[in-house]
Amino acid sequence: MSPFEYRLEKVLTYRKNKKEEQLQRVIKAQQEVARIQGEIDKNKSTIMTLRQNMPNAHHTMLESYDAYIKHIYKVIDQLEEEKMRAIRKLEEEKRILAELEKSIKALEKHREKKLEEWEEEQRQIEMKILDEVGAQKHFAKMLEKKEDEALEELMEEDY
Repeated sequence: MSPFEYRLEKVLTYRKNKKEEQLQRVIKAQQEVARIQGEIDKNKSTIMTLRQNMPNAHHTMLESYDAYIKHIYKVIDQLEEEKMRAIRKLEEEKRILAELEKSIKALEKHREKKLEEWEEEQRQIEMKILDEVGAQKHFAKMLEKKEDEALEELMEEDY
């Protein structure tokens, strides 16, 4: 019996490699969302610190504090927009990954089915060989039996 060879193995390997590459893209997209969220959190923390320090600041600095806080809010708004774009990109990368996983599962299922078919063919071949061997043994026994009977007849005729 020759070992089973799946004719689409290279395609399956290629798709698995593509899935791994896509998984890395998903991870990078997740890291980008986390990085942006970290910047947003850092800026919000800066605003909280500034607001806490405002009562202790000199009255001439209050206008500067206010302008800087407004600037940071604008930066936060820009970061929120950037975060939304990064989230959309992450969702798209996840969708592509899901499609790749789906195509891999389909090929793996196809491979399993082909393996089962191959195993059944091998069983059929083995059964055919066993049937032939059995028939040959039966024929040999019948031939031997006829030879024995012919020999017995010859022996009886001689006596």
